[in-house]
Order: sequence, then C-alpha cells, then structure tokens
Amino acid sequence: MPDSGKLAILVGGGPAPGINSVISATTIRARLQGVEVLGIRDGFSRIMKSEAGATLPLDIEDVSRIHFLGGSFLGTSRANPAKHSAHLDQVVSSLQQMGATMLVTIGGDDTAYAAMKVAERAAGRVRVTHVPKTIDNDLALPDTVDTFGYQTARHVGMGLVKNLMVDAQSSGRWYLVVAMGRKAGHLALGIAKAAGATLAVIPEEFPNGKTSLDMIADILAGAILKRASEGGNNGVAVLAEGLAESIPEAELHRLGTIERDEHDHIRMSELDLGRGVKKQLDIRLAKLGIKTSVVSKDIGYELRCADPTPADIEYTRDLGYCAAKFLLEGGSDAMISMQGGNFVPIPFSTMLDPATGRTRVRTVNIHSTRYGIARRYMVRLRRDDFDNPQKLARLAASVALTPQQFRERFEYVIEHEPAPLVLIPRQ
Repeated sequence: MPDSGKLAILVGGGPAPGINSVISATTIRARLQGVEVLGIRDGFSRIMKSEAGATLPLDIEDVSRIHFLGGSFLGTSRANPAKHSAHLDQVVSSLQQMGATMLVTIGGDDTAYAAMKVAERAAGRVRVTHVPKTIDNDLALPDTVDTFGYQTARHVGMGLVKNLMVDAQSSGRWYLVVAMGRKAGHLALGIAKAAGATLAVIPEEFPNGKTSLDMIADILAGAILKRASEGGNNGVAVLAEGLAESIPEAELHRLGTIERDEHDHIRMSELDLGRGVKKQLDIRLAKLGIKTSVVSKDIGYELRCADPTPADIEYTRDLGYCAAKFLLEGGSDAMISMQGGNFVPIPFSTMLDPATGRTRVRTVNIHSTRYGIARRYMVRLRRDDFDNPQKLARLAASVALTPQQFRERFEYVIEHEPAPLVLIPRQ
C-alpha cells in the first residue's frame, strides 16, 4: 500500500556530479507507487526558518531527463539545523506542515549528521534516510565503496592535470595543483594516479595528519632536484587541500586570512595553499641554485558540477531507487549504500566517531597496496636515495652540495616514508 504521507528530497553541502540522478530516481520510484514527492529548495536553509516557497512538487516528467546534468536541480546550501535546537524543531515542523512523512537527504558528512539529528528530533513522525554524496570520497563507507561524484570528479580532474602536464613539458616548468578533498587526500591521490602526475602530497602521509609548511615545501624541492638530477626540467605535483588543515594554525597566516564555514571548518578554498607553498618553494630553489618556473593552480569548483560519467549515473540511479524504496517499506535512520551490487543500509548510529561525536571521516589508508603503488611511481626523494652512495652523490652534485650536506638538508623528508611494498611475504 502507498504511504499516506509525502516524500521530501533535499540537497546539502557542495555540489557533486550525480545529484540530479538521485533526485530523478527517487522521484520516479515514489511516484510509481502513488506517493507525492516534494523537492525542497536550497537544502535546510529555507525550511529551518519556515520561509515561503521552499518546496517544489515533483513528478516523473519533471525529472525524467535531469540525470544527465551536473549541478543540483533543487539547489543546495551548507545551512546546518543541527547547530540550534530551535532550527531542528522548525525543520520537523516544516516537514509536517507540508505533509511529508519521509525525507531523503543528499549530501556529505555534515548533511548526514544533520539528517541523523532531524530523525532523532522527529521521533518517528518523519522517517529519514541519507544518500552519501561528495567528490571528497571521505564518508564512512567501506573502503571498496566510493561516494558518488568522486569518479566523475577524478575523471575531469585527470583531464585538467593531463593538460597541465603537456604544458609543463612544453614550457619546462612545474605546476603545483591543489585539489579539493577537505581532510582526506582521496581526490588528489586519485587524480595524480590516473594522470600519472609526478607526485602527490596528502595529509595522511604524516603522523596524525600533522606536518609543517616547511616540510611540504622541502618534499617538493626534493622532487624537483631529483627530477633535475635525472635530466628532467618539468613536472606536476598534486597537493590535497587538506594539507592546509595539517599545518599548525600558528603557521596558517603564511597562507592568508583564515575563514570558517557554518560547520566550523576552515574554508580551505579561501586559504591560498598553492601560492603559500610556491612562495616557500621558490625561496628554497633559489638558495639551491635551481632555476625553474613554478605555477600554482587550484582545481575543485571545475569538478563539482560536471555532468556525471555513466558510472556515476548508474550508481546514483541505484542509490535513489533504494532511498525511496527503503522509506516506502518503512525504513529509517540509515545511510543508503550499494555494496557488491546489493543494497546495504548503514545505521546512523554506526556513523559517529566516539571521540568527536561527529560523523566519521574516511581517510586514505597509506598502508594499502593502492597507496604503496602510488608512492612507488612518484618522483620524490626516497629512503633508497640516501642508502645508495651513487644516488646520493648524484643528487648532491646537482645542487653543489657534498653528500653529507645533502643528507643533513633533506633526509628528514623521508622520515615517514611507508615500508616497501611486499606482495608475497618471505617465509
């Protein structure tokens, strides 16, 4: 039997390829069962303040072709009702006033947390489920399950980096490409691996995700001089924006003014990580007598509203279908996932980090084979460069240092290098 109430859909956080596909599939599945669907405009921002014009009735003909498109048909916002009890009450009240007994939220970890809090406040009056969306790929899903939007963002990012690699080779320069990702380095690493970039630097490679601006600059300087010692004069380094958050706050002024969003996250896009690192890198290269042009480039906004790839379209249509059917069958309080081709609900209660009380963030596993392969293909200083006298002598000679001077200057950058990758352990 059809549910007696309506199903509402809203989008929170930054855009990601595939949002419209989820909206489309959710709407079609609910309408085929005779349930009315309401699209909520601009995330939680309007309904948590009881603003007029917050909803848009959706029918099959409204959404049947939007799955090809990037962006969000319903708009989005970072408004966070979980910050204030009164806003949570207003969200539940607004949903009840519009006759919605079911809510599908589409978003990242902050939207997932808000969805959980709305479900708690509704206490069964509104059933809630969440569809995980972020190009950052950092939601608390199994390691084998990507968040939707990540594959498309990596694909588009790879194309941009590929073009920069051609430009770098043609003009004999280096690019520092800063990729979105917040605290996690999934997108930066994925783009770098797919494009075959010279190297990637991500926050997970440092203990507890903490490092210094000087360490980052020296890793890059080491990569440039290693490439130079091998006869190369160009390259592209992909930096995860989360590196800005890994730098002690006392150093962040070297990158620019610090701004925070509604969820108290540092606005990474407002910190000029690329330019700040470039400045420190230029100083080092000048002292070492290496003459090369270094250009910083941010990518991220170019990726978020791209038309989704077929992989993300298929994936998100499955997620949207399951979100609607899960609620229509009486489900609630869970995040939607597809694992091994099957629907698996992830209860909201399992998503919290006990230490922070917030939704857990999935970071890159630097002990995985995937990361080990990435490191092996990067051009950067390695432990064996210092263990091999011939390699060390060649590196030192490229910057007119003695091997001992080179060791004293750069050996510290390999301190956290993972152990060599072994596929068949020796017995």
